[in-house]
Amino acid sequence: MIGNKLKQLALRHLTDYRSLYTFIIALFLMGIIFGAVVVNSLSYEARNDLLQYMQNFFNELAGGRIADPTVLFKEAIGNDFQYIALIWLLGLSVIGLPVLFVLIFVRGMFLGFTVGFLVSQMGTKGFGVAMVSVFPQNLLIIPIDIFLTVVAVACSLRIIRQLLMKIRKEPLLPQFINYLLVLVVSSGALVVACAFEAYISPQLIRLFVS
Repeated sequence: MIGNKLKQLALRHLTDYRSLYTFIIALFLMGIIFGAVVVNSLSYEARNDLLQYMQNFFNELAGGRIADPTVLFKEAIGNDFQYIALIWLLGLSVIGLPVLFVLIFVRGMFLGFTVGFLVSQMGTKGFGVAMVSVFPQNLLIIPIDIFLTVVAVACSLRIIRQLLMKIRKEPLLPQFINYLLVLVVSSGALVVACAFEAYISPQLIRLFVS
């Protein structure tokens, strides 16, 4: 019963915001492509510095000298929650609308750069490292980011319509509670992704690079 209601709610949400999802996903993919292209424009010195840093990280990981998983988990939670909290807050303002587009583009750019650098420097092995260290948690993090960005953009557009276009205002409290609930649900899903990133991903990388 509850499952059917959630399914109907999800389908209605996707239908109502289909155009926004299309735009946000396209922007994210453009960021990935741009990030991969940036790898080829790096100077020789910058490329070597990054490669040296990455090799040192792999050596420490293989030798068991990496930070405690609990510390990694707390850092991942802190960083990722700050990001989604920023998206959520920007959705409550009119001027935050263009910043939301920039953030999702930059998110894609970092992902594209990371994978592109690993593959360009390590070839097939780099792709394998990306598969075990980047893709698993991002299979959950990316949908969270896209979902929250779409909801934040929709909220910002709604504020614009209500404040600037002088349309009939809806009660603010129910809207705010629903919007806050989106942040809570997104945070819960983010905890799962961060736990994988801190406790499982390092073990997979260690097996792969050893």
